[in-house]
Amino acid sequence: MNLSTMIAYRHLRSVQKGSFSTVAGVLSISGLAIGIAALVITFSILEGFESTISEKIAGFDGHLRIQHFMDSSLPEKIPKIDTLLAGFQIKNKIAFIQKPALLRKGALAEGVIVEGIENPNTSFGLHDIIVDGSLNLHSGSIVLGRKLADKLSLHLGDKLALFDMKSIAGLSSFQRVKQFQISGLFHSGLQDYDQSIVYISLNDAQQLFEMKDQISGLMITFDSIDKAEDVYSNLEMNLDFPMYIMSWKDKHQALFDWIRVQRWPVLIIFGLIAFVGVVNIISALTMIMLEKMREIGICMALGFNAKKIRNIFLIEGSIIGMAGSISGVLLALLLIWLQLHYQIITIPEDIYFMDRIPVSVNIWRVLYVGFMGMIAAVFASLLSTMNIKKILPAKALRYE
Repeated sequence: MNLSTMIAYRHLRSVQKGSFSTVAGVLSISGLAIGIAALVITFSILEGFESTISEKIAGFDGHLRIQHFMDSSLPEKIPKIDTLLAGFQIKNKIAFIQKPALLRKGALAEGVIVEGIENPNTSFGLHDIIVDGSLNLHSGSIVLGRKLADKLSLHLGDKLALFDMKSIAGLSSFQRVKQFQISGLFHSGLQDYDQSIVYISLNDAQQLFEMKDQISGLMITFDSIDKAEDVYSNLEMNLDFPMYIMSWKDKHQALFDWIRVQRWPVLIIFGLIAFVGVVNIISALTMIMLEKMREIGICMALGFNAKKIRNIFLIEGSIIGMAGSISGVLLALLLIWLQLHYQIITIPEDIYFMDRIPVSVNIWRVLYVGFMGMIAAVFASLLSTMNIKKILPAKALRYE
């Protein structure tokens, strides 16, 4: 340990009665730690919200959907799509039918959106949100949201009828209707889905809506959301009219725009908290320099030049920055771990689509915030030591 580093440590660990150095160091470290922790937690919550909502929506809609431009039906087999997808790693390609229908149980009726899906056992994320029964869609079975079931006083095993809305609204007196038995209930926290979407098998949907060998489109899922972007770009360029591609974000553009709009004000506010921590370092080092003016004068009289004196306080600022940043990161990770395992902070599910604050840790972003905290502390140290070269030993020791 060189002399400058040793003196810097002595300043920060001073046990001299009435000394401000140690108190200033502790306060600076605490202020920076709180600012860094606030930024890391903010980033984690924002990413948690977006990723949780994306996963929930993708669980219903898949990552990508290929449909007819005019919402007309498509043939069940589309060779060109198979060719376009051949070079990509996809998890599932699921044929679906999506049509409006009237769900009726006795005197109670409710308009719903029917999703007839192919091979649900290998499908998207519905398995994770089934709260009663199962997702096995055999002929004549139906899966619906628990909130919709509560609204209509329906239970597992109950029988109900689905009417094709088009046949009801048509001029013909013939109404297409099919009876189903409830085999499962799901709950996602997304009210638009929980109260309006019901799932049946693809064959039952084709019979109900008279769409033999026809589908509404194809749903494509991936192991990771990130893998959807390349496939989306490829299909967008090569799909022939009247087919078009839609991602889960396209379908809910307003929601994701709202998330992006909220991101910047939140980051600015919590960034200012971190900035206050950096300002505290400037104030603390300035006060330490004033308190140690006698020592500075003695060192200069003994032959220390301004650069060596400045290095002492730069080292102090670096120690404060490193301790504050590491403490802030560790504090943030501790609070995130507590939230993940104990759900300390809950939120109203009917407003935020989830019942607890979601967090998602991006380790590179955490390290980036911590590193920037250290850089900011060094920069603050440079600002506070700019006038050291103007100090004269005679004036520093005048009253000693």
